[in-house]
Amino acid sequence: MPVTALDATTALLVIDLQKGITALPCAHPTSEIVERSARLAAAFRARDLPVVLVNVDRGAPGRTEAGTRGGTPPADWTELAPELDRQPADLTVTKQTWGAFHGTGLDAELRHRGVTQVVVTGIATSMGVESTARAAHEHGYHVTVATDAVTDTDEEAHRRGLEKIFPLLGETGSTQEIIGLLG
Repeated sequence: MPVTALDATTALLVIDLQKGITALPCAHPTSEIVERSARLAAAFRARDLPVVLVNVDRGAPGRTEAGTRGGTPPADWTELAPELDRQPADLTVTKQTWGAFHGTGLDAELRHRGVTQVVVTGIATSMGVESTARAAHEHGYHVTVATDAVTDTDEEAHRRGLEKIFPLLGETGSTQEIIGLLG
């Protein structure tokens, strides 16, 4: 369902727009994803709505068929993209799994602020963004995904998320549509 409304207390969740991830080859230019997320962040801040900047510093434990990533990431791998213009009032969440809710205090922080809806942006559509959107839905938040402010390293996975997964979890809309609803 296309985005129809934003609750009075909606938070922006910006997922994994950090140097190590924005450097990966993606289906869409990561500079555009960062720019649109930064525009949304500025619009949310202008209306005194919560902005949550999320990064990931390692993967969850456990075996996978894909194996584990080898080597040590560069020292600046977890640093948020400077274009996001992190502000003192922004919440920052560092996670160790795909989703921003598991093992973090994100739900408690959002509930403390009276948040009832989240808008999600970031990389990767089929991993961090989808996991966070699913968990937000499971926690009872209204979910909106900014369709032009997400991308993935896999075009097919990106498209599947936009067409099949996100409409089941909430609403979707463009950056401009979401900013328009902020009034």
